[in-house]
Amino acid sequence: MTALAPDAPVRLTAKGARTRRRILDTAERLFAEKGYNGTTLRDVAAASGLRIPSLYNHFPSKDSLYAAVLEQGIAPLLDAMSEYLQAGDAQIPRREFTHQMFRLLAQRPQLPRLVQHEVLDGGEVLSPLLREWFKPTLAKAEEVIRALPGAQRWESDQIPLLVMALYHLAVGAFTIAPLYEALDREDLRAENALEMQTRFFADVVEALLPEN
Repeated sequence: MTALAPDAPVRLTAKGARTRRRILDTAERLFAEKGYNGTTLRDVAAASGLRIPSLYNHFPSKDSLYAAVLEQGIAPLLDAMSEYLQAGDAQIPRREFTHQMFRLLAQRPQLPRLVQHEVLDGGEVLSPLLREWFKPTLAKAEEVIRALPGAQRWESDQIPLLVMALYHLAVGAFTIAPLYEALDREDLRAENALEMQTRFFADVVEALLPEN
């Protein structure tokens, strides 16, 4: 792991685990709204209903808190992707995997906004972590896509662009949701909207990479 990786896990009481979860959820929302540089530990403590010393009991620095927020959101996604890429369509049908990924994104709807915020802000803190967590997964995704019959319609140097396009399509609804709702449209994070997007994404994948 990088220098920003969370410290080794410690044994927590049930109350301590709940407090840690509250801190992480609060920090995720604030980092998504204000970015890393715009968020202080004092902000997180106040929004969590804690004093600063109590927050330090769980996270000794803003870097460690930020890394834990990223790990909380990204690790389940990478685990699911790795499982799918290793098993393939024979064990995990493509549409089932699509639904699983959208369910995971829906559990952490602030995470795509957080990533977008940091990328637009230069990504100095986020980039090292994303390189370590995403680089091997994206490489494997490209390898698997190249092996699909439907990939033959794409030029070799277009495959990485296709992978990134699918990524942006999957997380786009979460990053644009606040603006979309402000335009008097529906909440893209609502259950019925997510279900519609999941079906749409699966249909797009089928169109871009037909199975036969």
